[in-house]
Amino acid sequence: MDKFKIKKNYLNKINEFQKHNKLYYDDSSPILSDKEFDDLKEEIIKLEKKYKFLKNKLSPSNSTGFKPSKNFLKSKHRVQMLSLSNAFDENDLINFEKKIYNYLNENIKFEYSVEPKIDGISASLTYKKGTLVSGTSRGDGSIGELITENLKTISDIPNEIKNKDFPNDIDIRGEVFIKKNDFIKLKDNFANPRNAASGSLRQKDPTETKKIPLHFIAYTFGFFENNIFKKQSEFLEALNNWGFKTSKYNKVVENIRSLIKFHEKFENERYNFDYDVDGLVYKINNLNLQKRLGFTSNAPRWAIAHKFSADSAYSEILNIDIQVGRTGALTPVAKVKPVNIGGVVVSNATLHNEDEINRKNIRIGDTVKIERAGDVIPHVIEVDIIKRKKNSKKFTFPTKCPSCGSDTEKEFNKSTKKFDAVRRCTNEGYDCEKIAIEKIKHFISKEALNIDGLGKRVVEKFWDLKIIRMPQDIFKLDYEKISNLDGWGKLSVSNLRYSIEQSKKVSLDRFLYSLGIRHIGIENAKLIADHSKSIAIFLEIINKKNFKEFINIDGIGETQIDSIKKFFKKKINYEVILELNNILSIQDRQNNKKGKLKNKTFMFTGKLDNISRAEAKSLVEKNSGSILSSVNKKLNYLVIGEKPTNKKIEQAKKIGIKIISKKDWDKLLN
Repeated sequence: MDKFKIKKNYLNKINEFQKHNKLYYDDSSPILSDKEFDDLKEEIIKLEKKYKFLKNKLSPSNSTGFKPSKNFLKSKHRVQMLSLSNAFDENDLINFEKKIYNYLNENIKFEYSVEPKIDGISASLTYKKGTLVSGTSRGDGSIGELITENLKTISDIPNEIKNKDFPNDIDIRGEVFIKKNDFIKLKDNFANPRNAASGSLRQKDPTETKKIPLHFIAYTFGFFENNIFKKQSEFLEALNNWGFKTSKYNKVVENIRSLIKFHEKFENERYNFDYDVDGLVYKINNLNLQKRLGFTSNAPRWAIAHKFSADSAYSEILNIDIQVGRTGALTPVAKVKPVNIGGVVVSNATLHNEDEINRKNIRIGDTVKIERAGDVIPHVIEVDIIKRKKNSKKFTFPTKCPSCGSDTEKEFNKSTKKFDAVRRCTNEGYDCEKIAIEKIKHFISKEALNIDGLGKRVVEKFWDLKIIRMPQDIFKLDYEKISNLDGWGKLSVSNLRYSIEQSKKVSLDRFLYSLGIRHIGIENAKLIADHSKSIAIFLEIINKKNFKEFINIDGIGETQIDSIKKFFKKKINYEVILELNNILSIQDRQNNKKGKLKNKTFMFTGKLDNISRAEAKSLVEKNSGSILSSVNKKLNYLVIGEKPTNKKIEQAKKIGIKIISKKDWDKLLN
């Protein structure tokens, strides 16, 4: 498949998600239905699972919930409230379990605690000495909104718990939701049940919240002082004894086959429930294993949400358009006769890339099956050949960029030894109008410069008016001219100006990410920033074309380095950075972490006893150490396991690197 088109399609989905995430959570004025919004997230994550090269910090897989509203005080969660990874089929579950075994590096038997995934709003309740002292929304996963008084209006939430066995200090977590019958009475005021719960819970006046029949079901804990429970199922039983409501559908299941059977049964019955359920949540039941497995940057390793199947419908392809993305990917999008899929009217469907069009034998005029699995642009599943018209037209994929006329190409993938499926415009700079516009949209996005007031439509409008052509133009705006445009009053211009001024102070990693270099997502940008420390050092590496310097960064490989090389072959890209460096205050990368392994670097070789390489790496990073991918003078310790690579040992000896055993490494941690 065309890798470039996939990436372009993916980034378009990310942009739409960010837009609707703000509308849905922060503004309480969603355009999409509840299911459409959830499906949008799921489609993005589904693409990431299918195409491993897709990664973006703005993805719902890397973000949780929403930015806390300015209407409420903020509260930092004592333990992060992260979102869950999603599974859509049996293969996803098998891979999930395989990753667990690989991480633990042990063939341990374990069971799953299963619970319905209620489609509501997550909240955390802090109890001290049996009294509810605070309640917080999930927010962005790290910081939520302090909505204690609003939560106290929900009858399912006890204000005091007098049970002798109730913990002295604990965060109880659960889902706030509204029942279907109650929503019918409120639907004129809210878009969907989930939004009704969110909007009601986040009222400034708790008396307004009290008017809404909200419910709360508890499902886990966050911070827990002196946890005595060994199993998730035991904790759920305790919640009931303490006066919390839990789902009556909670159960313990032993294996994946049983999970699949339960999921099938549950999916068929879900429409009979009096509240919305969009899947099941599977958690490792053993709490000690949960603790050991820990978390990735955005989700627990020990839990997954098994979503229900997507909706689909048939429609006719009226035409096929080509979209050009930030990295030059050409993505074909089918214009279809509007069709209602799961309550959402769909008029566009992605065709992914040139290879997919040929493989599925898709023609203009065909009747096709469209699946909406959570995306503003759903995807075409198959053609109904029986309904094919005699005048249907084969689609010829352009060999020239429809935006700038440059040649397009499919790049050769060194890893797969095959050509990528995605066809790309060969123009890497700002000479291609569509690429330039998408680059600017990326530059001002939330995880980059985060400039409020410069949304997608505003960038497009300013481009058409020739107000913005390059990223640096954003900092040279004629605000008097803008104030004379339709829709721009003094306040909106003032807010835009303020937001732009605030964005000038930016961290090195966010700045590197904002450049929109292919394969350099937010996580890779952090790795490069950690290595470079400052923009001056980064530019020195680029000036000297010392790209091999980046190979020493664990997580940065040839693919990323080739992308950086290609990006800086275009003189304009380098000139943009130089000018932005003169405008912005790009902050040096600081490492203020404290830990037993601070400022120490490690490399592992050979099989380690009772621990996987991934878990060992995680332990090093948790203790403020770093992992290197090659033996060099920056390496402090080479840790040897069973059947190590002799070449690495020889290299380490040659340059005087300390070689230690797994046992010695354990001592460093203790």
